[in-house]
Amino acid sequence: MRFGIVILPEHRWADAAPLWRRAEEYGFDHAWTYDHLVWAGLPDSSWFGALPTLTAAAGVTSGIRLGTFVSSPNYRHPYPFVRDLLALDDICGGRLVCGLGTGGDLDSGILGEQWSVKERVARFQEFVELLDRLLREDHVHHVGTYYRTVDARTLPGSTWMSDTAQRPRVPFVVAANGPRALRLAAAFGQGWVTYGRGGESFEDWWGGVSQLSRQLDDIEAGAGRDAPLDRYLSLDGGPRFSLESAELFEEMTGRAAELGFTDVVTHWPRRDGPYAGRAEVLDEVASRLPGLA
Repeated sequence: MRFGIVILPEHRWADAAPLWRRAEEYGFDHAWTYDHLVWAGLPDSSWFGALPTLTAAAGVTSGIRLGTFVSSPNYRHPYPFVRDLLALDDICGGRLVCGLGTGGDLDSGILGEQWSVKERVARFQEFVELLDRLLREDHVHHVGTYYRTVDARTLPGSTWMSDTAQRPRVPFVVAANGPRALRLAAAFGQGWVTYGRGGESFEDWWGGVSQLSRQLDDIEAGAGRDAPLDRYLSLDGGPRFSLESAELFEEMTGRAAELGFTDVVTHWPRRDGPYAGRAEVLDEVASRLPGLA
């Protein structure tokens, strides 16, 4: 089992930098930040850009993998996003993981757009397919329903010969809770991430997670993949915060492993509101990480 932690981009860098350093010192395998214009969970909070935050995090860490949790098409075109990803992966020495998801309707609504769920999923599919192509090819011409590129140059792209370059491209971890997105994860992802679905109770939430895992089993079986997807579970997608106690974190990690998850992700405890918890619990969990592996 590998362990990840999300640090929300709500802090000025002078306050955020020590958190990113500590995430690595604690022994986490990967650290993430949300990629939104505004997050519905903290609509009145200060909020900073995900990619500049990760770029700064690369400068205060050396080994931990860094990722977006997750980037969506809501305010991104695949082509300029590729330029950002190539730069960030170079800066962090090949440690970037690109989390991708359909996104909700808050960010797009702020920009004056309205999309149905069906349209968001269709747009996301085109977004992922074009993003994958842009990271592998040069001179990309694409005319789609939602995006267009005309002779898009993508150097350094797949021709990048740096020793730290990730080949054939930056890995995608695709967020998926429905059949179409699960198939997309199996087709283009190196990993799949879920926060579960449904269930007001703790056990109901775990039932939904188990159902999703079984659905992916069936989809993977027919996808003809060379290697199975890494499976990431956002432990805090249910009704309880995983860092409520070290014992709860250990229980949830064990249950995730039984369902076939390779990675779990928690959130840095906050003083109040979403993910409210005590720093002492994180300290205790971090001290147990080798024993949980």
